[in-house]
Amino acid sequence: MRTRIPTLVALAIAGFSGSIASAEPGFYTGKNLTYIVATNAGGGYDAYARLIGRYLEGHLDAAHVIIRNVPGAGHLVGANTLARSKPDGLIIGTFNAGLIYGQLAGNPALRFDLRSLGWIGKAAGEPRAIIVSTGCGIVTADDLIASDTPIAFAGAGIGSASYADTRLLAEALGLNVRIIPGYDGTEGEMAMMRGEICGQIASTSSVEAFVAAGYARYILAVGGNIEGVPNAIGYARDERARRIVRLVSVMAELGRITAAPPGVPAKQLEELRAAYRAALEDPDLRVEAARRRRPIEPAYGDDVAQLVASALDQPPEIINIITRVLNAESRRAGDPAQTQQRQLVFAGTH
Repeated sequence: MRTRIPTLVALAIAGFSGSIASAEPGFYTGKNLTYIVATNAGGGYDAYARLIGRYLEGHLDAAHVIIRNVPGAGHLVGANTLARSKPDGLIIGTFNAGLIYGQLAGNPALRFDLRSLGWIGKAAGEPRAIIVSTGCGIVTADDLIASDTPIAFAGAGIGSASYADTRLLAEALGLNVRIIPGYDGTEGEMAMMRGEICGQIASTSSVEAFVAAGYARYILAVGGNIEGVPNAIGYARDERARRIVRLVSVMAELGRITAAPPGVPAKQLEELRAAYRAALEDPDLRVEAARRRRPIEPAYGDDVAQLVASALDQPPEIINIITRVLNAESRRAGDPAQTQQRQLVFAGTH
């Protein structure tokens, strides 16, 4: 005769079995995840990756999230490294959205299509600002625009957002600036303190403490608002200039992006996206980010993929401007005198 299991006991057994099933380890349990950062240690991208990585580790149940700094060529080296990494779900990366400019301009050094990446999310937008050293003699945007002599500005490698933004805003606003490329991470701020350069275009979250300490001042806001600081759109001379400023502002909205290589299996990509969302919505991360003055304004997965696709969908007029400006500067950078410029300026400060 079969023994009938009481209903409450059966439910208890079913619940216990369900809890065992839900406790099954995920793909990342006990594994290492590498987080490529396309800059040197220090600076905004590195700070966001290290903050997010610590929380990703817990939400993925991973053994470790390992930060790997791969700087060079205005984020191109790190981004190319990410794109050609094995698509096993164990490597993700963050780099500057300014590489969109490079793709629009047909930069052959960008060896993949940004649309092909497995987009995980973005931590925040990245409002830009033009800042100048308090010791360089430029005090306002009007001073910069009126300058008869070229003003030295720092930029990351050609192809980076800081470099492209500086070139495009100079085109739109008639800025007489001389860009010295090659400053990654916090190197631009250090160069301003040394008197090596006068200013730079940077994300407000990265330079807020630097400005607050009295080393520099904001003179123009781009893609956001800063109390008491004029916005670049107000200095645009015509509709063409306004279009350029608006493009830079759209790029600022993308901000602190994170992606996986092309071809990561859908299951692993969804697990990464879910853990990334859980990390950025973790109350402890929010408290720590606020303490570190790192804004968190996230977007996830397909929403970020759509932002990237929209940024790449530009009319021919804007693509021609970007191509002309960036390709002209690339040719200048190939001049031996240009390639040695930063080294000579740096040597002259010691």
